[in-house]
Amino acid sequence: MVRRPRPARPPPRVPAAATRLGTHRAGHGRSTGGAVSFSPDWLALREQADATARSTELLAPLGDFLDGATELTVRDLGCGTGSMGRWLSGRLPAPQRWILHDHDPALLAQARLNLSARGPVLAVETREGDLTGLRAEDLTGTSLVTASALLDLLTAEEVNRLAAACVHAGSPALLTLSVAGRVEMTPAEPLDTAFTAAFNAHQRRGLLLGPDAPAVTAAAFRALGASVHSAPSPWRLGPRNAALTAEWLRGWVAAACEQDPGLTRHADAYLRRRSQDGVEIVVHHEDLLALPGAAS
Repeated sequence: MVRRPRPARPPPRVPAAATRLGTHRAGHGRSTGGAVSFSPDWLALREQADATARSTELLAPLGDFLDGATELTVRDLGCGTGSMGRWLSGRLPAPQRWILHDHDPALLAQARLNLSARGPVLAVETREGDLTGLRAEDLTGTSLVTASALLDLLTAEEVNRLAAACVHAGSPALLTLSVAGRVEMTPAEPLDTAFTAAFNAHQRRGLLLGPDAPAVTAAAFRALGASVHSAPSPWRLGPRNAALTAEWLRGWVAAACEQDPGLTRHADAYLRRRSQDGVEIVVHHEDLLALPGAAS
């Protein structure tokens, strides 16, 4: 193993709560199957931004596909504390039974408690373990597969397996908040491009899809005969959500410095400038809806 030289100054602090759509694996290990643990505090901090960003445009074709159902079974992959269920349950056309998948038992317990109290939700079950091994037979009776900020933590092989399971089971998939690799800051400055490029490279470590996830996932579903709809779902950060902005920005810069230690000498001053009042940040993501077609 080749050791990288120690930077002259340590990189900025990586948030203890790494984000699936911001810092992802910055400063954190990752086992196969996207098994990354996230702090409930971080998930709570970002929930409103997630809810605001998710596209409602995709709910119309999804509702048409589910039209006529009197009861739905929804599987949420990588559920965290259940934010997808809290956002989506009241927007679906029929009452639902939710099956929550995650590798973290503490998050599963919290998600079950949070989601069970919602009106359209008839029942909540949990499944602990690797969610990337799902097969079509595991999805029997599933009306909808959902995930939020998950695809960019997967490999192309894992995405292909997920697409095959959904399409062959005849289950639509609503996959939201996949990082798209573009960050816009206003006012802009030259270092924005360097930090964005380093962060994107960090996200692709170990064959992970990172910002390539939306395109690779759409292609995987289309290759199996599904129709795919997409819509942008950007995070809009700034003074109105200062705590989230600060936490995301520190982790984003830290991941870039880990990937490119040459950026470390700029990090502290860059963070100070980017943390000033009036700086607006748009973190681009993409939502996908895959509807199985005749080929399923």
